[in-house]
Amino acid sequence: MTRKLHFLSRFFLLSLLAGTSFSLQAQRLNKAQAGKFATEALRRQAALQKPALEAIWQQKQISYDKYTMKFEYRILGEKPAGGRSLYISMHGGGGTAAAVNDQQWKNQISLYTPKEGIYVAPRAPTNNWNLWHEPHIDTLFAQLIKAAILSEDVNPDKIYLTGYSAGGDGTFQMAPRMADHWAAAAMMAGHPGDAEALNLRNLPFAIYMCGKDAAYQRNELAAVWGKKLDSLEQANPGCFKHDLHIYPDMPHWMNRKDTVAIPWLAQFSRKALPETVFWVQDDVHRGRFYWLGVPLNEHVKTGAKTIVAISGNDITIVQNENPVLFIYLNDGMLNLDKKVRVTQNGKVLFSGKVHRNAKLIESTAADLDPGHVFSARLTVTGKTVTSSLPGN
Repeated sequence: MTRKLHFLSRFFLLSLLAGTSFSLQAQRLNKAQAGKFATEALRRQAALQKPALEAIWQQKQISYDKYTMKFEYRILGEKPAGGRSLYISMHGGGGTAAAVNDQQWKNQISLYTPKEGIYVAPRAPTNNWNLWHEPHIDTLFAQLIKAAILSEDVNPDKIYLTGYSAGGDGTFQMAPRMADHWAAAAMMAGHPGDAEALNLRNLPFAIYMCGKDAAYQRNELAAVWGKKLDSLEQANPGCFKHDLHIYPDMPHWMNRKDTVAIPWLAQFSRKALPETVFWVQDDVHRGRFYWLGVPLNEHVKTGAKTIVAISGNDITIVQNENPVLFIYLNDGMLNLDKKVRVTQNGKVLFSGKVHRNAKLIESTAADLDPGHVFSARLTVTGKTVTSSLPGN
């Protein structure tokens, strides 16, 4: 009996030291408790990850699986009250000798100069043609962002992506694939490949191209993308913000005319919780995109399209091509103290309370992104919607 009491006392003490209580984990949270728990969870996760992330920043390299990504950075301007901006700028080169890619990396380090922010130029871990959109890049960029947030007080709503040539290829791919991370993106002299424009609904996107850059039809495809984004913006007023610049008499090098992209980017802040999300699953599968998610298993399909909108406490599933879909929620999106209604094709699939969950808050806080900490989740399986989670 004494050993049992000793164990319970020790467990309770460890729970308190972790910033939460045993009872809070077990009970349903109200709005105030969820907010406090989210703040504490972010603090706990920052403390837990601090040694590894600070080492990344000090050593200027990140390792994941068999890949290592080096980076250089410059700190510019005075830090705003809300935290610094972060610019990730990808070099050109691609499928060529390592020395050529090294030279392109060195050029990228000083290519752009924001008035304020942390300007980071990473060196691609490989020398392949698709060096900036292979599957490992998602994980490496996510770690780079967290290291910058923790080490330099970067504002998660002021993170920008850009790149030149092969780095432009990467911008075409990584901007829509990780759209929920960026405030805006600018593509320079790259090729779109199979990039998905629909994912840019909530992400301002600029295209800079030379009119005589005919290799791989880059110049023609840039114009096609400009028209595509025009059409999407017309069909979705206020969304698909974009900017197109094609310099007619220039070849592949723009002679720094593209530097005007930097102040264009800087005017935007990320919309972390947009009212409507368009999500087309990339061939590099993601488990969460803004406030939508899927289980990463054999049923995830490349190209699966999802469109969901929130208005008040009404959630409308416009399209869902996933066997299982998660809808993540928090008190900044709707009123979790009232019933939430989910409809699809005019039919009500769910109407009821969605309870806040401490374990979900803790797990989503691991990204160190206050804008994407969620306290509740709905699971859509076919025409069935449930709100239960372990711990509820």
